[in-house]
Amino acid sequence: MTEAGVGEIRDQDVGDLADRFLKACKRSGILATTAESCTGGLIIAAMTDIPGSSSMVDRGFVTYSNEAKMEMLGVSARTLDAHGAVSSQTAAEMAEGALKNAHAGIALAVTGIAGPDGGSAEKPVGLVWFGLAVTGKPVHVENRIFDNRGRDFIRRETVKHALRMGLKALGDDQAVSAERP
Repeated sequence: MTEAGVGEIRDQDVGDLADRFLKACKRSGILATTAESCTGGLIIAAMTDIPGSSSMVDRGFVTYSNEAKMEMLGVSARTLDAHGAVSSQTAAEMAEGALKNAHAGIALAVTGIAGPDGGSAEKPVGLVWFGLAVTGKPVHVENRIFDNRGRDFIRRETVKHALRMGLKALGDDQAVSAERP
């Protein structure tokens, strides 16, 4: 797939990462779940595109609105009021809520601003917060600010980064070295 002005964005990269992530889940004996806002279900779609994924994927939560984040994942209204939907606190609560409301051992959560509008000086287009919850471990949260090279680019890079985070959490040492700046 090519997006005007940004060069080639390969669907194969996403598929390869999703396949590696699911194999790591299988080796670990756990199911995966997602809680997605700015990606609108692209992470869970990448996983379920893989034949046999039903034995490694439990469910995906697409929580685009604040109401969905609260109702489906238990994100606190106080958190959303105080910090906004695009924040470390919301990403953490999304990951925790996905793990709590699924039969999974790992949850990948994303919330961000994919553009083309909606950004601000404090929270620019391309800002994405990632939450990672693994049963028995503290929630890990991090953010990335992707180049504003279009909505498709930001969302695709978000999917890839989330899958790499999952791979790293499951002990895949290649996840870190494969990441591109």
